[in-house]
Amino acid sequence: MPDVHARLSPSSSERWIRCPPSIKLGEEYGPPDESSVYAEEGTEAHSLCEFLLRQAMGEEAGDPRPEFKYYDQEMQECAEGYRDTVLELYEQIEGAALCIEQRIDFSRFVPGGFGTSDCVIVGDGKLIVVDFKYGKGVSVSAEDNSQLKCYALGAYEIFSALYEIEEITLVIYQPRISNYSKWSLTREDLLSWAENTLAPAAALAARGAGEFSSGPWCRFCRAKAVCRKRAEENLKLAQYDFARPDTLEEDEINLILSKIDDLIRWAEDIKGYALKKALSGYVWDDWKAVEGRSNRIFTDEEKVIKAVEAAGYDPFEVRLRSVSSMEKLLGKKTFQELLGDLVKRPPGSPALVSRSDKRPEMQVDPLADFS
Repeated sequence: MPDVHARLSPSSSERWIRCPPSIKLGEEYGPPDESSVYAEEGTEAHSLCEFLLRQAMGEEAGDPRPEFKYYDQEMQECAEGYRDTVLELYEQIEGAALCIEQRIDFSRFVPGGFGTSDCVIVGDGKLIVVDFKYGKGVSVSAEDNSQLKCYALGAYEIFSALYEIEEITLVIYQPRISNYSKWSLTREDLLSWAENTLAPAAALAARGAGEFSSGPWCRFCRAKAVCRKRAEENLKLAQYDFARPDTLEEDEINLILSKIDDLIRWAEDIKGYALKKALSGYVWDDWKAVEGRSNRIFTDEEKVIKAVEAAGYDPFEVRLRSVSSMEKLLGKKTFQELLGDLVKRPPGSPALVSRSDKRPEMQVDPLADFS
């Protein structure tokens, strides 16, 4: 998979469309953060998806698994599910072409705009863009997804001369949280969005112009901790007039709840930024970096085992594996066959979430004690 990324990339498009000057501001705060375990794990999962799909299509492909650090049964099953999903979509369009890791270019609308789509399926009248997400922290929707629309736009630029494309379908396959999202739009809608929304925002972003805007898209911005616009939006809640009346009304609490998660994330970003500065030598007037608490560890486990056994004790404790650990050990199919009837999911602790959350609302007994 290519390591080169466009300055105005599809993956960051929601941010630079919503907040065009964020790209230039972020560049003032150094290169992108170092790769995380989650990013490396996701890269391996994508490579496995590519390999299995190419293999299924009869293409020559080298097996990447011997070089993996994070490969396990879950990754294998997720990649197989992706492969099967793509093949099912492919078989629905007679005479279609299937393009794996398709390099796309949408620079007609975005300066230097390019990227690589996981999979593009194109046939008479239809274009399908499939994107694999290995993360399980945030559910990603295909609906009006700007990253996938950029991929679709680039694919349309390539294939419109060969196919009379009328309908574009965007697909997100996110297996670790059982998220399969699918959304369609017309060719006219895609091109209208490109001309009236994407291109103007990209022109501003390329110059570092336009208005700053705070929202969920701040999450991966390199300037998120120091951005004044984001601070102003979050400080509105901190400056809320709690003086009158003595107690908050329910509609006021409802308003606060709608903003409080963003406030907490912003506060954590500020603390993280300040700690990083302190560790690089900056001296804050009222704050300092200290060592956090840590747990004791053995310096030589082999010597510990020998010493304890020599004293007549057993240095090991035996515990049953957790459900997740057992499932990884056996594989999902064998796990279900052997232990499926011996597993249950007890009710989770009550949690307050937005109405947009897809989980069903709890049926509450007013007399129940949830403390």
